Amino acid sequence: MDDPTDRRLGMGRPISRRDFLDGMAIAVGASLLPLGCRPADREPPFAPERSPDYYPPALTGMRGSHPGSFEVAHQLHDGTLWETIGSPRDTGERYDLVVVGAGISGLSAAHFYRKARGAGVKVLLLDNHDDFGGHAKRNEFTVGGRTLISHGGSEAIESPAQYSEVAKGLLDDLEIDLKRFYAAFDQHRYEKLGLGMGTFFDRETFGVDRLLKGGKEDVSRAFLAKVPLPDAARKDLVRLYHTPKDYLRGISSDEKKARLAKLSYRDYLLDVVKLNPAAMPFLQTLTHDLYGVGIEAVPALDCWGLEFPGFEGLHLDDGPSPGMGLTPQLEQNDEEPYIFHFPDGNASIARLLVRRLLPETLPGSTMEDVVTARLAYGRLDDEAAPTRIRLNSTVVKVRHLGDPGSAREVEITYVRGGRPSTVRASACVLAGWNTMIPYYCSELPAAQKEALSYEVKVPLVYANAALRDWRPLQKLGVFDFFAPGSYFVHAFLDFPVDLGDYKSSHTPAEPAVVKLVRTPCQPGLPSREQHRAGRAELLATPFETFERNLRDQLGRMLGPGGFDPANDITAITVNRWSHGYSYEYNSLWDPAWPEDQQPCVIGRKPFGRITIANADAGAFAYANSAIDQAWRAVNELPA
Repeated sequence: MDDPTDRRLGMGRPISRRDFLDGMAIAVGASLLPLGCRPADREPPFAPERSPDYYPPALTGMRGSHPGSFEVAHQLHDGTLWETIGSPRDTGERYDLVVVGAGISGLSAAHFYRKARGAGVKVLLLDNHDDFGGHAKRNEFTVGGRTLISHGGSEAIESPAQYSEVAKGLLDDLEIDLKRFYAAFDQHRYEKLGLGMGTFFDRETFGVDRLLKGGKEDVSRAFLAKVPLPDAARKDLVRLYHTPKDYLRGISSDEKKARLAKLSYRDYLLDVVKLNPAAMPFLQTLTHDLYGVGIEAVPALDCWGLEFPGFEGLHLDDGPSPGMGLTPQLEQNDEEPYIFHFPDGNASIARLLVRRLLPETLPGSTMEDVVTARLAYGRLDDEAAPTRIRLNSTVVKVRHLGDPGSAREVEITYVRGGRPSTVRASACVLAGWNTMIPYYCSELPAAQKEALSYEVKVPLVYANAALRDWRPLQKLGVFDFFAPGSYFVHAFLDFPVDLGDYKSSHTPAEPAVVKLVRTPCQPGLPSREQHRAGRAELLATPFETFERNLRDQLGRMLGPGGFDPANDITAITVNRWSHGYSYEYNSLWDPAWPEDQQPCVIGRKPFGRITIANADAGAFAYANSAIDQAWRAVNELPA
């Protein structure tokens, strides 16, 4: 490698398990061969899960929507699949239920179905990824002989007190004791070591690389005095954060809320608060990691709910807000901290569900031992088991055998290893993304397909970097970084959770995982158009670009603490979610539909022996939505 900058960053150095990833990508890449061009029945069945080395959580490089997981679906979407596909092979398999998608919603649907109809029912789950869990993805690293476990997607059980009785009941079924997290999650570990929040200002946006302690949730006058912005902008930021004022005097609280619902936060700051435009670079990305867009595309009313600056003097009433309520909102309870987090995030919920469905695949019996138990992927699709999970299988057609109103069976066609196959079932739950359902279930009514197509998922990236130690962060006194102008807008040391036999990193001399978040945005476009553009950007971005930006950003942020990206980073996993969060309706762009006219409600209507379950069906990007929608879909199935 000739580029001296790349050498300094360590781009030429091998990182953990890169070669293994490449090998697995080649194996899974068999599904990308032109369909119909493979020799018929002249080769062993495509079954990578049977390899003793098959263990997706330990793969690094590009994960999330990984190579091999989406290409067949894109062929279907683009209309090129059926030009080359051969005649599907009838496997002869018959099931009581086939579930399309083995994320939390699909796994929950299988669980509810078995609970209602008996453990002996035959259930098959089909998933296009090489691992189950959907966005609830587990990442593992080995550093100096020590295993580090982290999450690559769905992060936590958020505000469980607000969960429905159904969602709470599922947690109870899985024996998840929420009280256990109060001891497992060390809420003050970093604080006791003198570490706090920090903000990194990059030279491309702010003219200088500068790391300051404080920011985002700790914006003091002393902090603002050092922000690299013009004097007038700093003065206005002091006014915004520290001088409450009623900028909408003369109208009622409800009238204020109605106006804020139709104003973006950026427009509110510029046109109502009269903030100096030069202050905008500090504020623009405040909403990136939660909404996937900047403040120009998020309602000011939502930002009031998030306790962003500029609203304290408005004296808005608590309670229902005009313009909000297009989707349900979780309100963080001050008495319910953000601690309900397994070391691998909600991947442990998925693993506990798999343990219930296929107990022979995962040893143990508790929420503690599930964290370190080794899952036997080769047994997920055991023909002797009543429930089976078939990975690396992209569903391309779902149809009733006969008139949907009277048919007794549904036929499901999927592509695995480059070849199409069919199975039949008495019923089918579609638990993948709404976006794809109209393409593989063409018999749905036109209005329902249109409603399903309204969903445009929010693209995002969760990147994890395994470090030899975190002494540089201790020297800098920071564990959580807001980076308003950088490639990754948020970086932080992994959550301090000790559960069962798993021990997180306690001292700066130990290895640890730093997490980084990126949301590709196109300011100026409506939110759904930004998500489409961001998805295209992510799919066109190679792993090397993510790696280079990650190494460069960590080097510049942590360099003053002695960090060397070439030597201190041991492995990188980029969880690319080109179809990420479920889209939640936005009062700036979406009509205030009556509830029964919302696209998610129209889109999830049962159709014959087919029902729909996913977080998209609730237009709510949280695990409890995925669970609730699974319960509804199972209860809508024919008796």
